[in-house]
Amino acid sequence: MNKENSKTDKEWQEKLTSEQYVVCRKKETERPFSGKYYECNDKGVYKCVCCGTELFSSDTKFNSGTGWPSFWKPLKNDNIKYETDTSYGMLRTEVMCNKCGAHLGHLFDDGPAPTNLRFCINSISLDLDKKDD
Repeated sequence: MNKENSKTDKEWQEKLTSEQYVVCRKKETERPFSGKYYECNDKGVYKCVCCGTELFSSDTKFNSGTGWPSFWKPLKNDNIKYETDTSYGMLRTEVMCNKCGAHLGHLFDDGPAPTNLRFCINSISLDLDKKDD
């Protein structure tokens, strides 16, 4: 087990804001259209707010109209972990950081070409490392 996965709830609560904690560690969802990256068009790499793992590139971000930042592919497949989520009486694919297990959001098959995937991600679980054009 890596160091990030071995943190206790108390350690996560000390590291994260209360909002980050409930989304990333307790698998809640931020309100739609409320996140700082929903309408963000800055260039860069979106990283896990918990451990800094690189997750998504701004080059694959698109406006899905759903209220959350959406991406059509991860930066590196190995940095993402998937699990079946049956909460709320639905069958969905949960998307998590493979390094620390942080809840990021969900994956849907209604995205744009070339993948037809939509990684619907909570802004609060991300940290944008901006790059200058």
